[in-house]
Amino acid sequence: MDVRPPAASIRTAVPVPLSFSDGFETTALAFTFDGLADGLEHLALGLGDRADPTQRAKDAASPPLIRVHSECLTGDVFGSQRCDCGPQLREGVQRLSETGGYLLYLRQEGRGIGLYAKLDAYVLQDSGLDTYQANVALGYEEDARDYGVAAQMLLALGVPRVALLTNNPDKAAQLASLGITVTSVVATGVHLSPANAHYLATKATHGSHTLDLPTTDGLRHQTPRESEAG
Repeated sequence: MDVRPPAASIRTAVPVPLSFSDGFETTALAFTFDGLADGLEHLALGLGDRADPTQRAKDAASPPLIRVHSECLTGDVFGSQRCDCGPQLREGVQRLSETGGYLLYLRQEGRGIGLYAKLDAYVLQDSGLDTYQANVALGYEEDARDYGVAAQMLLALGVPRVALLTNNPDKAAQLASLGITVTSVVATGVHLSPANAHYLATKATHGSHTLDLPTTDGLRHQTPRESEAG
């Protein structure tokens, strides 16, 4: 049974010019919210035609492309190669700018365990545990993220139907259980490097992420240096 989350409302909408290190530039309409269930400062970025508030009426007729992106300070800001979060963020912003849609930036560092705990998990990963085992060894869930706030944000934006940009089936399942109709799932790219090969393979085999990876023999990875999920 679908359980809709409590209603949230738009607090602020302000244009923000974006510029990435590779030279890609665009403008987003940044939305803040009142009434989010966890009290954290999550953001929605309207991109492409959704960067224009007069175009939001289009959403009812044509489900926009949505990227639900969990915060990753190390990958998004500092360019860490232990994960694929930074490249996924960059990819999402460009694809949404081209098609029109919303990027929901959720403050759920380290699959919901927080920044310090994520770095503690790195230590365990460097000793041989995978990304899920490390979280459990620290006393956390394998993936502690709850997408209830994402559903609240979408409903506040007037977007009950979405095309979801993700390789993570849990995102689609949670949104559907919260009353959001996922009309289609659009795969993200595979951002593979020697430093994150074991991490991506673990997401595919253990987390059921739909990642088209080379065979194990083709992954020239380093020791398990892994991090949060995308």
